[in-house]
Amino acid sequence: MPLVRKPTQPAGHPKASAGEVFAGLTSANAEERWSAARAAAELPDATGALAAALPQETDSRVREAMFTSLTRIGTRESAAAMLPMLRSDDAALRTGALDALCSSVLAAHELLPQLLSDPDVDVRILSCELARSLPSAEANRSLSALLDREAEINVCAAAIEVLAEVGNHTALPALERCAQRFPQVPFLTFAIRLATDRITAAGSRG
Repeated sequence: MPLVRKPTQPAGHPKASAGEVFAGLTSANAEERWSAARAAAELPDATGALAAALPQETDSRVREAMFTSLTRIGTRESAAAMLPMLRSDDAALRTGALDALCSSVLAAHELLPQLLSDPDVDVRILSCELARSLPSAEANRSLSALLDREAEINVCAAAIEVLAEVGNHTALPALERCAQRFPQVPFLTFAIRLATDRITAAGSRG
């Protein structure tokens, strides 16, 4: 009986070196930038290069790969590298950074207090979304504290919107105090009433 040889397995592609990845991130070819962005996830030292390349990136597919790699690197540094992008005039960059930060449990736990106290109103508004990824008790504590000190109505509204979905009975006093501070703002009064009703109804079902 003739010997049947197993087919030869094709050799795998060797991993790109750090230098090749960093050079690829600034290539004129979008496909090369995309490949480099994906490979960068395996290089913790690539955080700085990804953060530098992102604001200049115009291809949405490459940009998404860069954000994904920063999330997969998963260090405090990689999360912090995305914070300045929340202040960008580029709406797509702001949204991408927020989505990536929302995917990072580390970012939510360690960076949210800093973000909720940021001098930039827009950053505080966007940061309320990060609370959705926190455990319920932590989310309620963080957003309640924000409501008690926040002077900007739109930031309060963003926090109330999140509490309407993730809030529990511990947030009710802060919601009530917020209503007392802004009685002259009808839309905020309505939002607080809606959040309070949802939390109360959820508590009665539980």
